[in-house]
Amino acid sequence: MSRKPSIAIIGAGSLATSLAVALHEAGFKITEIVARDSPASRPRARSLAAKVRAKVVTANSSALDAALLWFCVPDREIHSAASELALRASAQKKNHLRFAFHSSGALLSRELNPLREAGAAVASVHPLMTFVAKANPSLRGVPFAIEGDKAAKRVARRIVRELGGQSFSLPPARKAAYHAWATLTSPLQLAFLVTLEEAARAAGLAPKDARRKSLPIIMQTLANYSRLGPAQSFSGPLIRGDAQTVAKHLAVLKKLPGVRQVYSALAQAALRGLPAKNRRELKRLLQN
Repeated sequence: MSRKPSIAIIGAGSLATSLAVALHEAGFKITEIVARDSPASRPRARSLAAKVRAKVVTANSSALDAALLWFCVPDREIHSAASELALRASAQKKNHLRFAFHSSGALLSRELNPLREAGAAVASVHPLMTFVAKANPSLRGVPFAIEGDKAAKRVARRIVRELGGQSFSLPPARKAAYHAWATLTSPLQLAFLVTLEEAARAAGLAPKDARRKSLPIIMQTLANYSRLGPAQSFSGPLIRGDAQTVAKHLAVLKKLPGVRQVYSALAQAALRGLPAKNRRELKRLLQN
């Protein structure tokens, strides 16, 4: 397409909000916010529509006057929502629909097959970013994984470029592995941080105090990782081969078996992929 396509956003949650606002600010026309007619969805949809100068509609009342439908709904709802809107498109004598995207990191573009069968080119377009309530992350510099029909991927790449993001193609067979990696980058990183707070309690720190005290070293570690890579950022008892200190850690963590399990798993991962001395003794300790 030579011009920016008009876009209807399906959903009104955190992802839909961040994406719709970013698209609006990049000069894309948002025609409709298609949301459920429920007490939880209506206020969010109205708020989002006001921000991007769009109409609030349901699937049954949608005008489908956009060139692109972009689905920002839970994975389990994508196929059924696509089926509902495909029926709506078929019932209308005129519609402008040419493309359909969804932003699931785990599912393939084939979830949109009902719209593909109705004549739209489809793609999965997943931003590698976390979207939660009360946060509005920038999409500038964010990687977007793209998979699907050639025409839809071409349009997706251009839209991502307009948003300041960076697109890359993802083969369908790699999608599950990609999403496992994506899950490790944020949700499971938070699980690690919660485990860190649990360990801090054993040292006498309250969770809020632990967060405040650990943030400087966490931020410096990430800065080192970004600039130097993992090997040159690695420090602590494992790189020194200090089995006695690791043994003390494991002993005190016996009272916190969940924390001990995470510690052992991460230490073993470090021995596999990072520089360390005294590997044989450390492996023996960690496997006991």
